[in-house]
Amino acid sequence: MAGRVEARLAELGIVLPAPAAPVANYIPYNLAGKLVVVSGQIPLREGKIAFTGKLGAGVSMEDGRAAARLCFVNLVAQVKAACGGDLDKVTRVVRLGGFIAAGPDFTQHAVVMNGASDLAVEVFGEAGRHARTTIGVPSLPGDAAVEVEGMFEIA
Repeated sequence: MAGRVEARLAELGIVLPAPAAPVANYIPYNLAGKLVVVSGQIPLREGKIAFTGKLGAGVSMEDGRAAARLCFVNLVAQVKAACGGDLDKVTRVVRLGGFIAAGPDFTQHAVVMNGASDLAVEVFGEAGRHARTTIGVPSLPGDAAVEVEGMFEIA
């Protein structure tokens, strides 16, 4: 039987993908006491990067927010693996870090990152409110438009 977080994901029409395998010398997540630190996730959908390019240089704000949202979905897939399949073990989203591939004049990084932050609250309620850092970068792996990393507290 699905737990409350799984039920909420279903209400939102979100089906979690299989967690993405690392593409280099790192692990997808690390458990440290009650914390799950998840490596940066790009906007993968069905094994392909769904949003590529740079904000302010061809990628729209709408697509940037959607990319950040998809990154968060992929973070949750990793957290589910870390929790042995039980997302109800998540007691809090502690922190999200967003990397926005952007042209030199782009300044709306925080608005893009809200795609991930808003979904954190939609999925986890008040426990989804988190600390956050958002920065612009000149490029990301695979030309991804956005990458999001996260830290979650579990029971």
